Amino acid sequence: MVSRAERSEAPRELLTIAEAAKLLEVSVSTLRNWDKTGKLKPTRHPINGYRLYKYIDLVALKQRIKGIS
Repeated sequence: MVSRAERSEAPRELLTIAEAAKLLEVSVSTLRNWDKTGKLKPTRHPINGYRLYKYIDLVALKQRIKGIS
């Protein structure tokens, strides 16, 4: 069984817009703009429509931003 501490340390598959902004070191407004321009498209929560970002997509984008291929 996985402990609560281990669950909180492991990256989740989907992150909220605030969590994604923190990971990428950008503002929430920047993420909303990237959504509008198609640079980074989130999935939407099926019930409330909130933006959810895939962790793997965020890591790949962060590497491109930092210049690491």
